[in-house]
Amino acid sequence: MAGPLPHALLPDTAEVGADGGTSIGGCDLVDLADEFGTPLFVYDEVHLRARCREAVAAFGEGVAYAGKAFLCGAMARLVVEEGMHLDVATGGELYMARHAGIQADRLVLHGNNKSERELEMAIEEGVGRIVVDSFDELDRLDALHAATGAVPRVLLRVTPGVEAHTHEYVTTGQDDSKFGFTVSTGLAAAAVERALTSGTVDLVGVHAHIGSQVFEVGSFGRALEVLAGFAAPYDLAELSVGGGLGVAYVEGESAPSITQWGEVVRSACEVLGVTARVSAEPGRAIAAAAAVTLYRVGTIKDLEGIRTYVAVDGGMSDNPRPVLYGSGYETFLPRAVAAERRRPVRVVGKHCESGDLLVREGWVPDDLAVGDVLATPVTGAYGHSMGSNYNQVLRPAVVFVADGEATRVVRRETYEDLVRREA
Repeated sequence: MAGPLPHALLPDTAEVGADGGTSIGGCDLVDLADEFGTPLFVYDEVHLRARCREAVAAFGEGVAYAGKAFLCGAMARLVVEEGMHLDVATGGELYMARHAGIQADRLVLHGNNKSERELEMAIEEGVGRIVVDSFDELDRLDALHAATGAVPRVLLRVTPGVEAHTHEYVTTGQDDSKFGFTVSTGLAAAAVERALTSGTVDLVGVHAHIGSQVFEVGSFGRALEVLAGFAAPYDLAELSVGGGLGVAYVEGESAPSITQWGEVVRSACEVLGVTARVSAEPGRAIAAAAAVTLYRVGTIKDLEGIRTYVAVDGGMSDNPRPVLYGSGYETFLPRAVAAERRRPVRVVGKHCESGDLLVREGWVPDDLAVGDVLATPVTGAYGHSMGSNYNQVLRPAVVFVADGEATRVVRRETYEDLVRREA
């Protein structure tokens, strides 16, 4: 049995009304489900802006939001309005950011296998930084320089060999990684020497990323120690510790704040005597806890002596993290968020997969019924952005809420959208 959902797992402006109902940004969640349909991503705009400001305060104006966590035109504009830069990882994310009106010099282009066309786009648009990930990429930049004469500003991504203590699928700082130039093998030093002498790129710094959903902030300090030691002989102006700060998803978890993360990095800089500009790329820490996903319960299947399955109108197509990583989530009824959750359930989706689940071991009030709006909190990162059309399910709408107003920033797909690209 579980008690009421911990309020700390809800967005900043979440409130419980006199009737027990839940509102975010002054908007009742059940009313939002009725108005916009389900599944529905609901983002607290105040929460998003507060975390962006916290990041800028912690790391300075060059801090970049990692768009892969959640990106649409409205989100791109919001983070830039709050003083952040924007990290994009593909030509598609770059295109979306520019379509949203974001200045190219505020963009940082990542990717371990950038195509020649993606690099052309970055150079043509004038992105602020390209994070180079391989010698093959340096070859492509050499060829583009020969054709255009462009000398883009770049960071080299290095793998510092630091264990981040997170899920193996989202560790990136160990030597055995598809990302970057390895420090311990000498590849990183060779890449720096080539970049400094090539004349085809302007090397301004180095970048590292040790993993995602990292709770031990000391890991970032250890990564910075490796990064700073490696970069010191080259007198580079910029160091980036990447992103990856963890967030709490379920009852009993706690995570460091962006402020605490920044304090660890600043302290390490002081001890190491780092004078370069040190920045970061938070994504999950900005977006995850800012949102909840609303579903409608369609089926309740009691298997006596086994378990109760609660099927909703979404699933692995709008949140694949439980299937990919075994990620845990809580669940609650927006009409009664403060109610005791005594009934154990497994919340599953509507896909033709037995592994299609959202909450493996969840708890709900005893009076859960077909037709109820059911919600999962902390779904603002890597839900919408990793979503799919599996089984040709329509991808959900997204709304931003603030001051009692709900703004639809991404419309729900239609059946016509599913066939729009057919030849």
